[in-house]
Amino acid sequence: MTQGCVALARKWFAASRFDEVVGLGGSGGTALVTAVMRELPIGVPKVMVSTVASGDVGPYVGGADITMLHSVVDIAGLNRISRRVLTNAVGAVCGMVEQQLTPEDEVADRPLITATMFGVTTPCVTRLRERLEAAGYEVLVFHATGNGGRAMEALIAGGLVAGVADVTTTEWSDELVGGMLGAGPHRLEAAAQKGVPQVVSCGALDMVNFLGPFDAIPARFKDRHFHIHNANVTLMRTTPEECAELGRIIAEKLNTATGPTTLFVPLRGVSALDRDGASFYDPAADAALFSALRRHVRTPPVDLIELDLHINDVSVTKYSPGKGGRVWRVRVEVP
Repeated sequence: MTQGCVALARKWFAASRFDEVVGLGGSGGTALVTAVMRELPIGVPKVMVSTVASGDVGPYVGGADITMLHSVVDIAGLNRISRRVLTNAVGAVCGMVEQQLTPEDEVADRPLITATMFGVTTPCVTRLRERLEAAGYEVLVFHATGNGGRAMEALIAGGLVAGVADVTTTEWSDELVGGMLGAGPHRLEAAAQKGVPQVVSCGALDMVNFLGPFDAIPARFKDRHFHIHNANVTLMRTTPEECAELGRIIAEKLNTATGPTTLFVPLRGVSALDRDGASFYDPAADAALFSALRRHVRTPPVDLIELDLHINDVSVTKYSPGKGGRVWRVRVEVP
């Protein structure tokens, strides 16, 4: 049924036979309808009224722009609750259809660049975005929380992206160690396979993310070093052994690149928490990460540039790596 619905939806959407998708159901109906929704382009209105919308909706939403609305009561006839919820769903999807972008909002003619960011890499990515936008690019910044990485990979695979600034590869920390914000085993593959130019760095590889209260962290991690980010997020420092494995994984992903690929390594720290005096400052763990990257990355296809900088530093001098090699270590003055 799902395969048939997806095939029909693709065919009918290509023929402009519908403008939006609204669905309702329990777990089975939600799985079927959201599979159709995930196949449609971003921007097509998608509203799913579901009995399971108050739980973990990640598997249903994936990287798509699906609006999940909790039905509150079961989908079993009309009553004072279901009438209100269904009316709201209709109002939501109609409002989405009727809302039009102005010509000033449309920037489809600008080359599209994707970037990844965490709060602890925001200064770096903000400057990157501002420079790219000033140069005439449109920049999509994805929060590296698992869904963000998956959505970015899907967009790249769809052939819509001119370049990738993958500053914050932290989702691999969660994927490897067992945190809650992993993006799956195919993270860092789409740009390599499509030949899309990519600049990659080590943003927030010093941390693994756990959601919920501190007491909910698995017992096997209780003796580790933690940082309380807020009431609902606790961060755990990656160990030298984990950092070494992260370096190997990232290098091997980049080694498959079929397009221009540069890896920037910030030797003074990979996040706002990873600098001298901050809670995750661990030179041994960083050294293990950087050593593994050097050992496993192949040059070519990857240009490896080591910068004597923290990831969020602002350089005040331009640098030129020079000629004669594809591995450079650059010292840049900072204020």
